[in-house]
Amino acid sequence: MKALRAISIEIQSASFRTIRGHTVIACLLDELAYWRSDEGSANPDYEIVNAVKPAMATIPGAYFLAASSPYAQRGELWKVYRTHHGNDLSPILCWHAPTRVMNPTVSQSLIDNALDEDPARAAAEYLAEFRSDIDTFVSREVVEAAIVPGRREIPYRGNIRYTAFVDPSGAGADAMTLAIGHKENGAVVIDAIRERVPPFSPESVVNEFCALLKQYKIKEVKGDKYAGEWPREQFRKNGIEYKTSEHFKSELYVEFLPLLNSRRVELLDNLKLTTQLISLERRTGRGTGRDTIDHPPSGHDDVSNSVAGAARCCARRWRRR
Repeated sequence: MKALRAISIEIQSASFRTIRGHTVIACLLDELAYWRSDEGSANPDYEIVNAVKPAMATIPGAYFLAASSPYAQRGELWKVYRTHHGNDLSPILCWHAPTRVMNPTVSQSLIDNALDEDPARAAAEYLAEFRSDIDTFVSREVVEAAIVPGRREIPYRGNIRYTAFVDPSGAGADAMTLAIGHKENGAVVIDAIRERVPPFSPESVVNEFCALLKQYKIKEVKGDKYAGEWPREQFRKNGIEYKTSEHFKSELYVEFLPLLNSRRVELLDNLKLTTQLISLERRTGRGTGRDTIDHPPSGHDDVSNSVAGAARCCARRWRRR
């Protein structure tokens, strides 16, 4: 008799690393449109799809399934929908249906109330419509063109005047970050980045950041209005003046984009920074028509926020001269 091979059913996190080395007879990718990562890839949906296919290559008739509410018009789900939905010649079946077609027990009144509160969000969640009010803030190509390969940090130089921006955190869900930069030869240069992810002691991180600021002879740092007086008090204890930025995060990104597009900024070779910048989304405000720039759901932009803030400080000082 032939020995029976063991078959296991596993639920795994969305990581292209963990799927490698397995032989897969069936795979379900759940909520594919919402996959994002701060750890190594801005497009884990693409990476995971490419990792799963070889794992299924030796199994004739292996099943590859993806199920998700739609989100923005990008990524693997959008690519499959755009290419295969309604295409009778396609070998891929793309099923597109609203919530009540898939599950009639969901109350129509619940859907109607959601549509009244936020039409764009509810249309994606319940009517299976891809959102047209969300776009990519900056392309991977633009970000990668601004990176100086292999440059992790630039040490202090005595003939340079540096500026810095900090994104504080109380050690909750967000990291606390710092970026230092300067202007040189018509460009903004990012010299150093620090990130401390929770759990941490906020006071200890402030002490660490201030020590770095003093290495670059920086006496003041800018940051947002987080936690009222707390950041000012903690930085003041270390001899650094904390000044509140008069601009919101979206405004920092808006001013940062022309520097990226015109290649007037030199970024460090920092994977977290690259990932966060590429993941940023531009959303059109409902009713106001104003654009906001922010991280995607469950994402982070602490590093990119500090870098955008430092770049703005450098550029503004440059313009005043």
